[in-house]
Amino acid sequence: MKKILVGLAGVLVLLVAAGAGAFWWVEQAANQAVAAPGAPTVEFTVPKGTSGRGLGALLVTQGLIRDARVWRWHLFRRGKFSPKAGRHPVSPSMTVAELASALEDNPLPDDIPFVVVEGWRLRDTDAALSAAGFISAGAYIAAASDPSRFTAPFPLPTGGTLEGYLYPETYGVIPGKLDVEDLIQRQIDAFAERFYKPNRDAITKSGRTLHEVVVMASMLEREEPVPNQRPLVAGILWKRVDKGFPLGVDATSRYALAQWNDRREFLKRLRDPEDPYNTRHRKGLPPGPIGAPTVESLQAAMAPKSSEFWYYLHDAEKTLHPSRNAEEHEALRRKYNVY
Repeated sequence: MKKILVGLAGVLVLLVAAGAGAFWWVEQAANQAVAAPGAPTVEFTVPKGTSGRGLGALLVTQGLIRDARVWRWHLFRRGKFSPKAGRHPVSPSMTVAELASALEDNPLPDDIPFVVVEGWRLRDTDAALSAAGFISAGAYIAAASDPSRFTAPFPLPTGGTLEGYLYPETYGVIPGKLDVEDLIQRQIDAFAERFYKPNRDAITKSGRTLHEVVVMASMLEREEPVPNQRPLVAGILWKRVDKGFPLGVDATSRYALAQWNDRREFLKRLRDPEDPYNTRHRKGLPPGPIGAPTVESLQAAMAPKSSEFWYYLHDAEKTLHPSRNAEEHEALRRKYNVY
């Protein structure tokens, strides 16, 4: 009997020793990263609906841990574990504990930035979206040509397009999942938040309709590169509108061009008195906005600066030179060789 008890004690000691050894091994493994510090960051995707334990095999496959059993042991010891589905930036330099914490952080966003440049026309945005592979060519223009599909806290154009009302800034889009109407609605919402809502009363007091302000702002965006000069230019242009003088804003003659910088076609349109956007020949505002204005241009159009000037031009350095009369304007043309 004594021999049996001694044998059992020996077995127990061996079991305890083995257990302690296993515990020591798994603890060591949990605290050792696969790679040395400084290994490159990689993306690890937590699939929707995958359990914490089920991630072990995926982590092994991607070379982030060596043994899925170590992962399961760590989760057992850790207790609560709530990984978030999506893409996570991780590194093989991370320990098991660090990996688990990283997978509970917010995942990387699925969207990527798409920039709508200040002054872009609908056709420019459509071309950029198409070139990036987000849409089929023409889809953006088609959607923006039906304002009845969208909502706004201000009156949208009842005919024509949403040109001028789709705010230019950076928007997050999901490749392969871009909803054109959703993007346009977000642009309208941005227009409302950035300009319309904060300036609703000021627009009314300006004596201009919102549409007139948008048309003027779209010209200012293209005409004056320096934002703090736009109120002065707006004052000159509004004065010419009110007195029945042609505006002479050459940017309007570029509006219908397939390529904005097509100089040959631009010069043809400058000489075409039948072009409705030719503001050298036609009085008043052009038929509609010529692009997407920023809030700086919209505010300048709404609150122009009064001055003694009736004309202006820009020299080769894009510096503004206003003048009080035609004689001064012609002298500046000759001085800076601007025609």
